[in-house]
Amino acid sequence: MKIHEYQGKELFRRYGIRAQDGEVAETPEAVARIAESFGRTVVVKAQVHAGGRGKAGGVKLAKSPEEAAQKASAILGMNIKGSRVRKVLVADAVDIAREVYLAIILDRSARGILFMASAEGGMEIEELAVTAPEKIHRFHALSREFPEAEASRVAPLLFGPEQAATVLDIMRKLFRMFIELDCSLVEINPLVLTPGGEIIAVDGKVNFDDNALFRHPDVEALRDLAEENANEVEAKARGLSYVELEGDIGCMVNGAGLAMATMDMIKLFGGRPANFLDVGGSSNPDKVVHAFRIILSRPGIKAVLINIFGGITRCDDIAQGILEAFQRMSIDIPVVVRLTGTNAAEGLALLEGSSLIPAATFADAVKKVIEAAGGPNVEDEA
Repeated sequence: MKIHEYQGKELFRRYGIRAQDGEVAETPEAVARIAESFGRTVVVKAQVHAGGRGKAGGVKLAKSPEEAAQKASAILGMNIKGSRVRKVLVADAVDIAREVYLAIILDRSARGILFMASAEGGMEIEELAVTAPEKIHRFHALSREFPEAEASRVAPLLFGPEQAATVLDIMRKLFRMFIELDCSLVEINPLVLTPGGEIIAVDGKVNFDDNALFRHPDVEALRDLAEENANEVEAKARGLSYVELEGDIGCMVNGAGLAMATMDMIKLFGGRPANFLDVGGSSNPDKVVHAFRIILSRPGIKAVLINIFGGITRCDDIAQGILEAFQRMSIDIPVVVRLTGTNAAEGLALLEGSSLIPAATFADAVKKVIEAAGGPNVEDEA
C-alpha cells in the first residue's frame, strides 16, 4: 500500500524526524490561503502515487499567494503517469545547502532489510544506480536489530562528520518506523542540510506490506482508493486476486501458481495477457460473474481464457458461473475454456451447446485463445 508524500511526512514527525512544513489543499483558493499563512516562498507539489512529479511539471515554486494559486490551477487535474492530481501539498520552501538520499527497503533476495544512502540526493536512485553505482552505499539488517556498526560507518559519508550523529539518529528512527509499521519502503529524497545546519526531510515516500495492514488500522485509514486501480480495488472487495496488465487476452484462473503459469504460456506462444486473476479455491458461481465483469470492464480485451484446475474448486460450479455471466452480461468476444480436475466432465457437459470454445489441454487452450484474439504478437515473437 502506498501513501502520499504529506502522509509520509506526518509519520516522519511522529517518529521524531524533522520534515518540511506544509498543508494539503484541493482548490487554488485554499492554496492561496495556505501560502499567505507562510508569508514567504512556497512550493506547490502534486500529491499522487507516482514518481517523476517534478519532470512532469507537478512541482512548482511560488513567491506570492496569487502565484501559488496560479501554479495550483495548472497542477490540479494534471495527469501524471496515469494518476490525476486531486490535491496538492503547499510547503514552506527550504533553503538547501546540501541534499542526500536515504532509504530503507525490504530486500527479499537477501531475506533482510536494505539501507541505501547516497550523497547525491535529489536524483532518481534508478538513474544513479546506472550512471554512478559507486555513489550508493548499501548495508543490510538481517534481523530486527538496528545495524549500528554499518550505519555509523555510512552516516559521516553523507553530510560529513559534523552531522554524522544527527544522520545516525535519523537512520535509527527510520528503522524503528520501518519495523513497527511493517513498511516495505521508506525513502527520503532529498534529505537536506540547510545553511543554518538543520537537517530536514523535504520529500518522503512510504509503502507498506498489504498483508500486515490488519495490524495497523490507523495506517490502512491513510489509503487513497482514488489513487489505486478501480478494478483491483473491486476485485479485492469481491475476494479476487487481480492485477491489471497491458495485454488483450483476459485470464480467469484458480490458484496463483496456475495463474502465473497461464500468463507465461500466453506470452511464450506470442500472446499478451491482460491481467492476473485468481478466483481462489471456493466454489462460488457469483465470484466467476464478478471476475468476468472486472476482466471485460477494461477496453481492448479481444478474448478470454478460463483455465481451471479443480481441486477444492469444483469445475461444475465454475461452469455454472460462466453460464450465469453470459446470461447477465453481453459477452461478444471469444471465450476459451479449459476445465480439468474435480467434476470436470460435469462442468464440460453444462457448457455443451454454448458459444464457448472448449480446450482439452493447457497448450491447446493457450493456442486457441491467441488465435481467437487475432494471432500471435509478431513484435513479441521477434
